[in-house]
Amino acid sequence: MSDNFLLDSGFWGWLYKLLTPVEWLMTQVMYWFHKLLTLIGMPAVGLSWVLSIIFLVIVVQACVFPLFYKQMKSMRGMQAIQPKMMKIQNKYKGKNDPASKEAMQREMMKLYKDNNANPAGSCLPMLIQGPVFMCMFYVLSAIPYIARGKRAPLGAFDVATAQEFSSTTFFGTKVSDTFTTAGTSGKIVIGIFVFAMCACLWYMQWNTMRRNTAPASMNKQTERMQKMMLWIFPVMYIFSGVAMPFAVLVYWLANNICNLLRSFWQLHEFPTPGSPAAEDKEKRDHDNENKRRAAKGLPSIEEEKLIEAKQEAERKASQGHQRQQPQRKNRRKK
Repeated sequence: MSDNFLLDSGFWGWLYKLLTPVEWLMTQVMYWFHKLLTLIGMPAVGLSWVLSIIFLVIVVQACVFPLFYKQMKSMRGMQAIQPKMMKIQNKYKGKNDPASKEAMQREMMKLYKDNNANPAGSCLPMLIQGPVFMCMFYVLSAIPYIARGKRAPLGAFDVATAQEFSSTTFFGTKVSDTFTTAGTSGKIVIGIFVFAMCACLWYMQWNTMRRNTAPASMNKQTERMQKMMLWIFPVMYIFSGVAMPFAVLVYWLANNICNLLRSFWQLHEFPTPGSPAAEDKEKRDHDNENKRRAAKGLPSIEEEKLIEAKQEAERKASQGHQRQQPQRKNRRKK
């Protein structure tokens, strides 16, 4: 291992310097959760540090979840106003003059505001998770250098704490090891973790494509793009995963599992209209509504429709089927 921490130099050094507050906060979360685990009897070196990494994932996910929830509502809002958006676009189709473009933009912004929809809302969680993952990679990569006194302490990690963390092993593999520095058993463990990361990502994308895609919105180009994404990102994980410290892989796998569970929740609560998941939700909501009515002694949805049909038939029978002639308005005499 080199004595120079490359992430502290050049462009990356400048970028990570800007992210120092996030890095400091991450070290504090890990440190204090580790302290809590040692207070309840866990050893200072070992699983307690691995669990502190997993707890950090949970904290990050909890912080991002409100934005994710807002993203889902924004996406549903965008889907609901899609016909109105197309109407506005067709209204100004072929009009390239500045006045028409400005009018179209003004009408679109008013449409977004009136329906509480944000076209950029889906980007917020990704914009936040990206720097968070970068900081986690930086922190866990810097700890071995801090332990050897080749880098200044970072947040809660002084030399002694960094040495304690670096001595931690999980499944017989040191958390500071990479695929190239680990022994044979370590390479096998790291390979299993990378495979599990790829499998989580692949299944999440595959299940979303299968359950959350409306058949009416599919075409050959969209289908081809989805299949490319299904395989490209997991393959990228293989090349990036083998270069990262084992501690980062623990964080990454835990994060992927949380994202997979969150995708299940999304399909259950916010499916795309017209998708198989949306059809299941409609049936589930229908059954739940009937159960709610039965608990209150109310007629079911089907019984309510039958009652309304009978009432309509009785009304027609009492009033007859003769068509009521429209009343002619009196014309004003000239």
